[in-house]
Amino acid sequence: MNLEAWNDALTSLQLLQIDPHGFGGVWLRAPFGPVRDHWLKCLQDSGLKAIKLPGHVELERLLGGIDLSLTLQTGTLQMQAGLLQQADQGVVYLSMAERFPAALVAPMTQAMDQHRLPDSSSSHFGVVALDESSDDDPLLNPSLQERLGLWLNLQDLPPSDVPELILNGLMARQSDQCDDDLNIRIQPNRLKLLRDCLKKGTWTDAQVLAICATAQGFGIDSLRVPTLALRVACCHAALNQREYLADEDLEFAAKRVLAPRATQWPAPPPQENEATEPPNSPPEASAPTEQDPSQDPSDGAATSPPESKNQKKSENTSENLEELMVAAAMASLPPHILDGLMTQPGRQPGGQSGHSGQTRMGTQRGRPLPPKPGRPGGQARLHVLATLRAAAPKQKLRNRSAALPGQSQSKVVIRSEDFHAQRFQQRSASCLILALDASGSAALQRLAEAKGAVELLLQQSYSRRDSVCIVAFRGASAQLLLPMTRSLVRAKRAMTGLPGGGGTPLALALKMACEQAHRLHRQGVTPMLVMLSDGRANVTLQGLGGRAQAHSDSLTWGTQWRLSGHRALWIDTSLQPDPQVQQFAQHLGGRYLPMPHLQAQRMAMAMDNLRHPPP
Repeated sequence: MNLEAWNDALTSLQLLQIDPHGFGGVWLRAPFGPVRDHWLKCLQDSGLKAIKLPGHVELERLLGGIDLSLTLQTGTLQMQAGLLQQADQGVVYLSMAERFPAALVAPMTQAMDQHRLPDSSSSHFGVVALDESSDDDPLLNPSLQERLGLWLNLQDLPPSDVPELILNGLMARQSDQCDDDLNIRIQPNRLKLLRDCLKKGTWTDAQVLAICATAQGFGIDSLRVPTLALRVACCHAALNQREYLADEDLEFAAKRVLAPRATQWPAPPPQENEATEPPNSPPEASAPTEQDPSQDPSDGAATSPPESKNQKKSENTSENLEELMVAAAMASLPPHILDGLMTQPGRQPGGQSGHSGQTRMGTQRGRPLPPKPGRPGGQARLHVLATLRAAAPKQKLRNRSAALPGQSQSKVVIRSEDFHAQRFQQRSASCLILALDASGSAALQRLAEAKGAVELLLQQSYSRRDSVCIVAFRGASAQLLLPMTRSLVRAKRAMTGLPGGGGTPLALALKMACEQAHRLHRQGVTPMLVMLSDGRANVTLQGLGGRAQAHSDSLTWGTQWRLSGHRALWIDTSLQPDPQVQQFAQHLGGRYLPMPHLQAQRMAMAMDNLRHPPP
């Protein structure tokens, strides 16, 4: 399986040479190491034009704009081509593509869509996204994922399974040259021949129906994906100097385009009935129908049966192709991949698990944003380059109007309307407030599963600025069991000695959660609330009994949380979904998740999904 994945990765480089922009590009998931370095070396040796896009590139440098230095030297407006225009008929590759800013992904995907228009004059380029993320890190931007045809995953491929690395290592001991035994680069004469085959490529309706049916069977709802799969299959056919699609072309498209995008197991094919007619059918059912005497009986018999046979043959061909593509895609999938997707109902493909806190504008530090027109003042600093770019197109007119007799002409005239201020985006840390119901007979089970969920969350919080705060409520009071912390040892120690049983002071728990959220918000931390309770409030704010008053107090403090604007999640531990708990979740302004049988893994997933920004 590893050797097949590596061969497909090398085949993708040849497909990029034939059609660098037709199927969008390649999403390569591989850690930094010899495998990825060798694949990049093959990309450089292929002769394909490749432009690297750094993550800190400015928008004008990406799309093109004013050449500031040349404009100031010549005194006339000079334009420069952007990196996307320089990559025409080639590819751009992104290092650490999972962290590429969304502000740059949007114009890049827009440029990718524009070149597909018939009358478009924009540059034609593909994208090679190098993703170094692990399982806990955020994935590639979903809009860019959808536009990349080939998805390759070499994360589990050891260098010992790459024949070229072993061969090159042995050759390096004898000489300093590496043997290019695979000859990834396609010669110009043969490349022109293969591109002509791609232009003349044809396919049948049955093959298109098989691709669409396979995509639907795997739960792929994007309309771009079948089109990309068909384009990849045509490129694979052209690579083998064929002007028609063969079964192996469809298998390659199924393995590298459809299978990595699968979100569900395909449904089994329907079983056909062996008996087409009942055994005791009346003789009238098999009797021929009467025909017009003036019509030749051979005319109708000669026209209709061949059409039905051809139609049935095309249907069978489409079904056989679909089964072929499904089998090829299933063979390339590890057996645990789709099982993991089934247990993650709230996970999105491009989940931003590492970006949980709220964003705010800053003037001193943070992620740089495009400068904004405005006069600098206070802590806002002047963006010199943006100011000069705004003033450069107007220099000729300003110098002509500002020059006085007997005075030398100024080189650069800057006015207040040209000022641009620097901007930064700061992302605050987040704290998950877990309000734990320790009352009732099932408290021991809730505490055990909640303890496991908190441990799973804290194990992932070391790579992020996230923390956990635990509020426990039982009897007639609510207590801050654990202040904001990222220490797994403190969380275990705090939850070990927590007793269970007693009443349910839900209103006191919501009040304490609001107070903690207000305190965390003043410290610059984004609070999020997770309520783990069955919602059977029976203790008021004064610590007295009374279900009606306790219910009213809980709704009041739930509304207070909603007005604060922070996110919330209510995990209902009742045996069946309770409408009263759903009402609490609505007043809280949060999501409702029934979970009668608590599981630490599911709870941890639900809490981690709360960190994601709402869609």
